[in-house]
Formats: sequence, structure tokens, C-alpha cells
Amino acid sequence: MSYNKAPSITAETINPKVKIISYEPCGQIARHAERLQQEIEENPGSLPFQEITYCNLGNPQALGQRPITFFREVLSLCDNPTLLDKDETPSLYSTCAIKRARMIMDSLPSKNTGGYTSSRGIKSLRQAVADGISARDGFPSDPDDIFLTDGASAAVNLMMQILIRSSEDAILCPLPEYPIYSASIILHGGTMVMSITNQEEIVEFCRKEGLVILADEVYQDNVYAENKKFNSFKKVARSLDYDENDLSIVSFHSSSMGLYGESGRRGGYMEISGFGTDVKEQIYKVASVTICPNIAGQILTSLVMDPPKLGDESFESFQAEKEKIHSSFWKRAKVCNLHFIRIDVASLDTGTKNTLEKAFQSMEGISCNKIEGALYFFPRLHLPSRAIKTAKAEGVSPDIFYAHRLLDATGIAVVPGSGFQQASGTTHIRCAILPDEEKIEAMIPRLRAFHEAFMKEFRR
Repeated sequence: MSYNKAPSITAETINPKVKIISYEPCGQIARHAERLQQEIEENPGSLPFQEITYCNLGNPQALGQRPITFFREVLSLCDNPTLLDKDETPSLYSTCAIKRARMIMDSLPSKNTGGYTSSRGIKSLRQAVADGISARDGFPSDPDDIFLTDGASAAVNLMMQILIRSSEDAILCPLPEYPIYSASIILHGGTMVMSITNQEEIVEFCRKEGLVILADEVYQDNVYAENKKFNSFKKVARSLDYDENDLSIVSFHSSSMGLYGESGRRGGYMEISGFGTDVKEQIYKVASVTICPNIAGQILTSLVMDPPKLGDESFESFQAEKEKIHSSFWKRAKVCNLHFIRIDVASLDTGTKNTLEKAFQSMEGISCNKIEGALYFFPRLHLPSRAIKTAKAEGVSPDIFYAHRLLDATGIAVVPGSGFQQASGTTHIRCAILPDEEKIEAMIPRLRAFHEAFMKEFRR
């Protein structure tokens, strides 16, 4: 006998908050890029380009960035501890990596990387993170205020669970934003509004109003602007002579999206300051629901915050690899700045001036802030009304319309700005600077040619 049984659950009966959130900033473009990549492989020469340039991905190692040797040596030794007792190991690994791996293995509860740990993470690794924060900021950090997490995203979600009680609880969030924030806020029942941006103003505002600062600091090593450096919100607050009792701050960091690009390792931490013991206990309880963060991510996070020091065998090679990565990002950011930002050519050196005379300083219908850090630029598009009407007729927003046309014509994949809560009435695209320097150099003229043709087509 057969029954016409209705599904146990449908899209109409799941948690309504899940249906509200939008967490697919790269979705449509990414899927279309995959289809085009398959077309290139199956039918070479069928498209007007030979490869996809993935400027939609914030995934450094997937686009060719090499991992730091010291990090991988330590991770390898910890996962294969028998190597620590073999005679040939010193010739394969640096003594610095061997020493660090032994220290880590001695601190593991089960003496291997396959067992559970404390829900906050291994104490010695939290100490390494705290020491790194203290050295960076010049103010003390307590390992008991450190929670190691599966990337910064897990930490953000944990704090949303702790802080949001109802839709009357609002989170001030700068725009554009990374979608984890709007998605987490909505999923946990809160409301998102826009914030002020100056650090000292934010600190003073939050102190007066009794608000918690949630500081996303994952790009602290990705600073390219001259005469500028990273300052944590905790450092800013302490520099204003606020002590822990004056202001609650949660700082997030990750090994995924910053300079090192270890995205798949899912390593991160949050430092909580200005919270009472009773609140810390509740945070620990919620963290315990997921048992513990993965051990490889914990180890990697400790290495990011406590890398080889001057005098260590691995110091020079580590610094050289780190500087090579940073220099490459700086060069890619400079190329994009030269093409998208209006510049006083007369103030530049002769070589750069000659290069610029052959390039373009700005494009019609595009405005963009200078790239001073992180991995992206976020140009604003001032599109002709005819393009906006055409997009509406096709049932898509102007940014999606533009991004799809760009991908189909050039193979350049970018992300529509609507995936990042762009300001109402504006149109943007987000473009990562992660493809290698040669691809960035080759991409810019193609993007320029496409944009000029697009504007000419829809300006008529």
C-alpha cells in the first residue's frame, strides 16, 4: 500500500530566520564562473577568454599563495609525532620547528592531535596568543580571556548567541559589511543598523552608552598605506586610559583571511575584555556546546601570534616568506590604486609618471577609495539609467547585471556589492586582489575596455 505522505519539513516550515538571511555573496557569480570554466575545458576557444580570473574569492592559497614553511613544518610534526624521534628528522625540518612541535605535543592533554581539548582551547596555545597580543599592543593580555575558535566566524556566531536577546537588540555595523555579521545578527534574532567609523569615537561612544565593541581584526597584517599601522580597539581603549571595567571589547582574529591565508585550517581566536566572571562562565558554557575547536587550527593560531623570533633558526626564512607575501599584496594594491584612483601625476617619480601616462587614472562612472589594507577594493558604479532599467527588466539588481556581463565578456569574476549590504541607492562590485601580480596587471586593461564598452552601449 502506498501513501501520499507530505514531506516532514519544507522551506515553509523551517526556522523563518533562516529564510531571511542572505549568505551567498559569491553564489550566482561563482556558479556561473564554474559553468564557464567547464565550457573552457570541454570546448577550448569557444569563449572570448582562455581562463577565469577569480577576483570573487577571498581564498589566498586556493589562488596560488604558498603557505609559510615554519607553520607547515610544525603542523606536520604535531600530526606525525614519531618524526620527532627519528635521526633523519633534523635534516628535513628546522630545529626551531622541532622544538616548537615538542613543546606543543607536551602540552596536549592526550599527547596527540586526535583528542578533545578544553572548549576554550589548549592553555599553552592560549598563552602564546595572549603573549602575542601583549607584544603587539603594549598592554597585558590574560590567556583566560582567550577563546580559540574554528576561524573568526565561529567566534562571531558564539558572541551573537550570547548578546542578542530579541529583535530589539541592535548591532551597529559599518557598511559594506562581511555577510557573516548580517547573517548572524538575523539568525539570532537581532537587528542591524549602521555605525560611526573612527576608532576613538567608537570607543568613547560605546563607553558612554554601555555598549559592547565587537572588533573584527582579521586583516591586521594586511596594511599597505604608508605611515599607517594596525591598532587594535583594545589598544585604543587602553591608550585613552580606560581600564577593563570601563568598556567591554571582543576582538576577533583568524589565520584564514589575513596575510597567511590558511583558510581551510579554520583557526582563530577571540579575546574578551571588560566582562565579569559570571558572563565569562556563560560564554564558556556556550563554547562547550561544540566540544572544542579543531586542534590544527589551534596550533596554527598560536603560530600566527607567536612566530619565530630574532635569534631563532627559522626567523630569517620566516621573515623573508612573510615579506614576500606582503610585498606582493602591496604591489597588487598599488596597481589597482593607480588605475582606479585619481592621482596627482606631477607629484610622482619619473618612472611611475611615465607608466601612468600610458595607463588611466580613473574610469567614467567609477569611483573608488584607495586600497590601504585587507584584500579587496570596492568600486562604486555610477551606471546610466538605461543600464539600470535593463537590469530591472531582467529581474536583477544593477550590480548583478553588471557583474554577469563582465564575467561573460572577460572571464573576470567579481562579487555584486549587494552581497555586502551596500548603502541603499548605490551600486558597487567587490574585487579581490588575490590573483597573482601578472594576472592583476593583465586584468585591468580588460576591465577598462569592458567598462568603456558597457557605458557606451547604455549611454545611447
